Amino acid sequence: MTPPRSSDIPAHERLYRHLRQSIMLGEMAPGVALTLRGIGAEHRVSMTPAREAVRRLAAEGALTLSSSGRITTPELSVERIEELAALRALIEPELASRALPRAHQALIDRMAVINSAIGDAAERHDAIGYIRANLEFHRILYLRAQAPAMLATIETVWLQLGPTMRALYGRVRRHEPPRHHRMILASLRAGDEPGLRLAVRADVTHGLRHLATS
Repeated sequence: MTPPRSSDIPAHERLYRHLRQSIMLGEMAPGVALTLRGIGAEHRVSMTPAREAVRRLAAEGALTLSSSGRITTPELSVERIEELAALRALIEPELASRALPRAHQALIDRMAVINSAIGDAAERHDAIGYIRANLEFHRILYLRAQAPAMLATIETVWLQLGPTMRALYGRVRRHEPPRHHRMILASLRAGDEPGLRLAVRADVTHGLRHLATS
C-alpha cells in the first residue's frame, strides 16, 4: 500500500504530529504558555485543527489544558517525575529483554553509531540533537521486541517527559553519551539478558533521579 502523501494528511493530524515531536524532543521548556490562536498562526492552520491537536496532546499528558482554556507544557512535580521514572524502569527493561533474541549484529552496530552521534551532540551542547539521538538509540532496540502496546505506552511516557528532559540536560550538561549505553551495547553483544535489564534500568532512571533530588 502506498503511504499517504503529506498533502493527503488532514491539517489537524499534521499539526498533532509536529507538536508531538517538538514536545517529545524537548523543543519546548516546562511551563511554556501556548494559545490556539498562536499555534494556528505559527503553523498556518485555522483554530479548528489547532484545537483538535491540542485536545489530543492534552489527553496524552503532553500539554496541560486548564478549565479556563489555558494551555501550557507540563511542569512535573517530583512525585510525577518519580512515577514516570518508575514506569520507565518497569517497561523498558522488559522491552529490551524481549528484543534481545532479535538483536542481530547489524542492529547493535547501528546502535553504536547512534551512540556516537549522541556524543557528538553532547560535545556541541546540542540538547535537541542529544535527546533525539538518545530516544532513537532506545526506540530501534525496542521495535525488535514486537510489543506494540508496551512501546506505545513508553512513547507516551517519553512525550510527557520531553520538556523535563530538556530541563535536565540544562542542569547536568553532558559531554559524552550516557555511560550506561556502553553497558547496554556490551550486554547485547554478549547475549546477557540479566545484564541488559540492569543496564537499561540504570540508564533510564539515572538522570531523572538526579532531577528529582536536585
